[in-house]
Amino acid sequence: MLYELREYTTVPGRMPALITRFREHTLKLFERHGIRVTYITLTEFGDNSNNELVYCVEFDSYQQLQERWSSFLADPEWQSVKQDSERDGPLVASLRRRLLTTAPFDS
Repeated sequence: MLYELREYTTVPGRMPALITRFREHTLKLFERHGIRVTYITLTEFGDNSNNELVYCVEFDSYQQLQERWSSFLADPEWQSVKQDSERDGPLVASLRRRLLTTAPFDS
C-alpha cells in the first residue's frame, strides 16, 4: 500500500474557492478515477495554518498511482473545473507531495 500526502498552500484569500472546488467537483472526480482519499483536512495549527489544505490518497502500487493521476488530469471535466475555478487567478501557490509506504511495518 502506498500513500501520497499532498499539501497545498493556497494563494492568500483563495482557500474558500479551493474548498468549494474540492467539495463540489474534485472529490467526485477522484472517486470516478479510483483515487481513494484517506483523509482531507485544513492545517489548524503550525506552519501555513491559515492557508494549507492537506490530504492523503492511497494506491495499491506505484503503477496504479501513475495511471489514476494521469486519467484524472486528462479528464475534460477536471480541466474545465480547474479553468473555471481559476478565472480570478490561481488557487494554489505551491504543492508539496510525498509518497509514503508502510512496507517496512507490514507483517
